[in-house]
Amino acid sequence: MNIGPLQLANPSILAPLAGITDLPFRLLAKETGCGLVCSEMISSNGLVHGSAKTLGMLSSCPEEKPLSIQIFGSDPSIMAEAAQIVEASGADVLDVNFGCSVKKIVKTGAGAALMREPQATAKILSAVRRVIKIPLTIKIRTGWNASGSQALAIARIAEASGVDAIAVHPRTATQGFSGKADWAVIAAVRQAVSMPVIGNGDINTGKDAVQMEAVTGCDAVMIGRAAIGNPWIFLHYLALKDGRAQTEIDLARRFETITRYIRSSINYHGEKQACRMLRSRLGWFVKGMHSSTRFKESIKRISSESEVLDLVRSYRLNLERAEKNV
Repeated sequence: MNIGPLQLANPSILAPLAGITDLPFRLLAKETGCGLVCSEMISSNGLVHGSAKTLGMLSSCPEEKPLSIQIFGSDPSIMAEAAQIVEASGADVLDVNFGCSVKKIVKTGAGAALMREPQATAKILSAVRRVIKIPLTIKIRTGWNASGSQALAIARIAEASGVDAIAVHPRTATQGFSGKADWAVIAAVRQAVSMPVIGNGDINTGKDAVQMEAVTGCDAVMIGRAAIGNPWIFLHYLALKDGRAQTEIDLARRFETITRYIRSSINYHGEKQACRMLRSRLGWFVKGMHSSTRFKESIKRISSESEVLDLVRSYRLNLERAEKNV
């Protein structure tokens, strides 16, 4: 799978997830085989105006390469300047968001709002393409109605503007994440353009990813919400794709991953901020497990690395004892 001159190790991609796909989370996905990881959605205005917090979102490390950075905005000149900042930061791919349907984003003319503005779309993509050399991708939705006509129109504009690949999440802007993703829209975009098409939406298991490829003809799959707490979904997808048995994730491996994520988060965000975030994030990794509700209650007030690691160790021991007694 190639995106422009960039060759991916495999056609699996971590979707950009606001508030989730920071560096520590991206590293987990990379460790489990993900071919390309993507940042959270980053404000082009924040980058251009030098916001320390926004610029900090560009932080990376060699272990997560290749990295795609996603930006959003509506002003062609600001988007172009932000794209240059992203390229200078060492990103391997620049992605432009055309799919966010959150009201505060849409009302600024960014995200999914651009899917009803083909002329604005063309200006933004042309401006960005002119100033960067790294691969340029976009992520879209079906559009503002279920026909898929806006997705096809934007895809054709993107290809004409020099975009190297397009990710399609086939839900309408008004659907958010509700209802069912219409994979037929992915197939239609695949037929309409010659650049690589990345399918996204309703991939909950590795089997779903393999099925999406077969049904839509997409060149790669992008996995988002299903990877939250389950980064091993990339391992499962790649095993099925290659005709191998899925690797079972035992308690030891699961808790080694949780511990690594805790330490990585504290190293990246600092102990105080990381602990606040981990109060909710650690629950992702134990969903559906024995006594997970009690564990999630126990971490609601964590304030130090030693405290959270002690609680995780204690929970693991309890689970191991329960397994022995079965």
